[in-house]
Amino acid sequence: MREPEDVKIKLEQTPYGALDERTRRVVEHITGGKHISRNVTKDYDADITFGQRAADKVATFGGSWTFVGIFAAVMLFWVGVNAFLLMNRGKTFDPYPYILLNLFLSMLAAIQAPIILMSQNRHSERDRISAEHDYEVNLKAETDIMLLHDKVDQLRERQWEELLAIQKEQLRMLATLSAPSGATT
Repeated sequence: MREPEDVKIKLEQTPYGALDERTRRVVEHITGGKHISRNVTKDYDADITFGQRAADKVATFGGSWTFVGIFAAVMLFWVGVNAFLLMNRGKTFDPYPYILLNLFLSMLAAIQAPIILMSQNRHSERDRISAEHDYEVNLKAETDIMLLHDKVDQLRERQWEELLAIQKEQLRMLATLSAPSGATT
């Protein structure tokens, strides 16, 4: 395996001790030959509370066409019942500006908005963790590629040296063969 000090040369020409925690973790994965990939969403979602699960469900439902359809149906029903009562009885339970309906809608918005924000904040945190993990994976891949390039360069240099040595040997042998053989007088 490689040593952390060998890998740090590839990372910004910075001494190992001066690297930040994420970069050190990447270097340790490289030197240990370990995988760095993992399912961060699964890890993050494993420890959510009941309230967080409920907030996600409310946000999922509140942002769906089903909710919009039910919401429109309830409003049309409310207005229809009030119009029917006004025409048949001359009196409604919620007269025209529908103040009671506005109160219910305000309460729904006052409760639904913070729950959706909680869910969005949680998803934002999960996305941030996922982005950090992506950075680590990309850094490891980039460093591995750089190390592979170095290995290929070293192999190529060694092959050139071997080829030059072979060529020198061939030239020496050729000079020996081309020298006059009867020149020992």
